[in-house]
Amino acid sequence: MSVAFTKEESAETAAETMLPDRPVSPHPNLVTEAGLKAIEAQLQQAQAAYEAAQAIEDVNERRREAALPLRDARYFAARLRTAQVMPAPATTEAIAFGSTVTFRRGDGRVQTYQIVGEDEADPKQGMISYVSPVARLLMGRAVGDVVVAQGQEIEILDIT
Repeated sequence: MSVAFTKEESAETAAETMLPDRPVSPHPNLVTEAGLKAIEAQLQQAQAAYEAAQAIEDVNERRREAALPLRDARYFAARLRTAQVMPAPATTEAIAFGSTVTFRRGDGRVQTYQIVGEDEADPKQGMISYVSPVARLLMGRAVGDVVVAQGQEIEILDIT
């Protein structure tokens, strides 16, 4: 049978099914215990979505529906392979990976963030990546220390 008679709709459909890989950070993949569990769960979700897409009868629709979960499964499998689980901080004397830090900005705002891995970072949920500019400034500092970020002073109030 000629290629002209296959169900492939167009080059556009083929392109939709070959998504580029998600970029992987060049930094070490440090994670908390919760972060490791989240990566495992996301991998399972991606694999389940891929399996569900494989049940679709129409080949073009199956390819479209499988593209995103397949890309995500590759990403989370790689992140799981490279994950380095970090122990909880041994002390609250200095800010370290996994620490929760409360600080006051120069404008008076008080904020609290836990320093976590890149994949588990979610500032709206109070978690920032250890490679973020603020986290890098805070690492190793103690209560009472003041650092300057983007021209604004940050005073460390508490470490837990």
